[in-house]
Parts: sequence; structure tokens; C-alpha cells
Amino acid sequence: MAILNKRARHEYHILETYEAGMILTGPEVKSLRAGQANLKEAHCLIRNEKMLLIGCHISPYKPAARNNPLDPARTRELLLHKKEVTKLIGKLKEQGLALVPLKIFFNERGYAKIEVGLGRGKKLYDKRQDSKERDVKRDLQRKYKM
Repeated sequence: MAILNKRARHEYHILETYEAGMILTGPEVKSLRAGQANLKEAHCLIRNEKMLLIGCHISPYKPAARNNPLDPARTRELLLHKKEVTKLIGKLKEQGLALVPLKIFFNERGYAKIEVGLGRGKKLYDKRQDSKERDVKRDLQRKYKM
């Protein structure tokens, strides 16, 4: 089960994607497995050569009431290789680029991972063009399905 950030691809042209690990507590992992997370308001920053996920809301896991962290939208550290972080720092100095969380998923070994995209913000006319293309594609699928 993956938790998607649908707005990210609508708001940004994704140039590159990176897969990063997450530092989580036990109840947060259980909550992610149940699909109780929200990436709508989330974004990523790099501070002191560490990547941080800010604004990702992971709901408290009810059966583990004592062990839940106090703030469900706390800042979480993401795990990337140092080379990747320095490469991203260089790219983020370009104007208009941002780090956007795209989805949270579990890999084949059972670890929670997050896919982060390096994106450039879309203009309004780009968003309109994308919605037109999506509508045309949907109409063609309906036409040929019947």
C-alpha cells in the first residue's frame, strides 16, 4: 500500500526522483501500514547536510496510545547517502527547484521508504494543458472501450 501525494505531480514538473529511508517510531510504522498518513502539506528541506520531511501528518496508532509521539506532524529525518545530499544542495541553488515528497511505500524488505522528487513549479497554462490532455485521453479510452 502506498500513500500518494496527488497534488505534487499537478503542481510540479518532476525532473528527478530519489528514494530515501525514514526515521520513524514503531507506532508510526503501524499507522503507515494501515494507510493513515497525509502528504498534502508536506515538503522537504536540507539543513546541516540532512534531509528533513516537514508537514507529513501520520495519524496516531490507537492501540499504542502510550508510545505515540506527541505531534503527528513532527519533522522527520530522511536517510540519503551524503553524495546524493550534496548533489541535491547544488541543484537546489538553481532558481525555482524544490524537493517534493511524492509517495510513501514499503520496499520488498518491509522498510518504509519515501520517494522524493526534484521539481520545478508549473505555470497555470501548464496545468490547463495537462488537464486537457488527461480529458482527451479519458474520452478516447471510453470511446474505444465500448
